[in-house]
Amino acid sequence: METNNNFTATDNGKTAGIISYFTIIGWLIAYFAMHKDNKTELGSYQLRQTLLFAIVSTVIGWGLGFVLGILIVSTGVGALIYIAYILQIALFIIWLIGLIGAINGEKKPMPLIGEKAQTMFPGI
Repeated sequence: METNNNFTATDNGKTAGIISYFTIIGWLIAYFAMHKDNKTELGSYQLRQTLLFAIVSTVIGWGLGFVLGILIVSTGVGALIYIAYILQIALFIIWLIGLIGAINGEKKPMPLIGEKAQTMFPGI
């Protein structure tokens, strides 16, 4: 039985790139269901960016949560939580810039990590 993947063939990886921005589940769906058997330059570009973004944001979230938790408990200064809020807003802005690029079908690097992602994951 032959499957019809016209949605990925006609958009040159744009759909896979967009879907990869929506959680790691979205990335897995975009990679395995849309990109793996029909690789495109744009799809690869976006998948590499979103993979590194997911890794970096997870590590920052866990690390910052751990450090701020210790600082808040030891100093009693609950206002330190605002550091986490500021970082979350910054990560959201970076994510949004990448998503807008994917929606427009551009190979526009995400600030701070976009170019690095292209060299770190050449196999995607």
